[in-house]
Amino acid sequence: MISLTIAGSDSGGGAGIQADIKTFQELGVFGTTVITALTDQNTKGVHGVFKVTPQFVQQQLSSVLEDFSIKSIKTGMLYSAEIIEAAAAVLREQKIPLVLDPVMIAKGGEKLLQNSAVEALIEQLLPLTTICTPNIPEAEVLTGMSIKDSKDMERAARSILQMGSDWVVIKGGHTGEKDAVDRVYGHDAAFTMTTPRKKTDHTHGTGCTFSAAITANIAKGYTIPEAIIEAKKFVHLAISYPLFIGSGKGPTNHFAFNQQKGVCEVVVNEA
Repeated sequence: MISLTIAGSDSGGGAGIQADIKTFQELGVFGTTVITALTDQNTKGVHGVFKVTPQFVQQQLSSVLEDFSIKSIKTGMLYSAEIIEAAAAVLREQKIPLVLDPVMIAKGGEKLLQNSAVEALIEQLLPLTTICTPNIPEAEVLTGMSIKDSKDMERAARSILQMGSDWVVIKGGHTGEKDAVDRVYGHDAAFTMTTPRKKTDHTHGTGCTFSAAITANIAKGYTIPEAIIEAKKFVHLAISYPLFIGSGKGPTNHFAFNQQKGVCEVVVNEA
């Protein structure tokens, strides 16, 4: 079982390529990578970005796909329209499930996707996407909608489905709800996933980890709903037992799931 992540490198190890590889490993999937950017960051924030050329992104992608039997792919930080177009040109020729994590802004507020790249993301990648996993601010950018409640989340998800994605998971981490409620929509199905909300500042890399867990679960043969629900369990435990490292907002604990730190029950209801 082999998965591929196309994303940026986090020198602090909590998010990006590093989070993806750790998640793949913990879930028993071999990880391959295409690096789109190098970031200078730690738990205090992102201090610099060095963009990889679109040509070299495409070269990495072609090398991986021609040699490995890739079962699933995810994208994270893509940074520029040119990188998106280069990746899409190769991915368009594949029939491999694609998880699109539309990474736009770091926890500290630094931009990880140029404004000019949003249109390319919508036009070039969303039509190729199996599952799109935006948080609320990302869903607002993709749709141009203001999201204030669950009805707004559904409208935004339906809009993203119309853009080409087969499934959409709008994550509820930015709501004021007592519980952490993610809303999942397909063309013929919809459900919510609920876990208790954990109050912690150590949430660096949660979005990357969630989308990577979905990607790994698809490689393992799970159905799309199963892959999403099991990924919710993985990331909930990672948040529940954070690693207290660094002096800023620390990373989630990718080891918690296999260390059996606790049992996570995800309440699933039809939406």
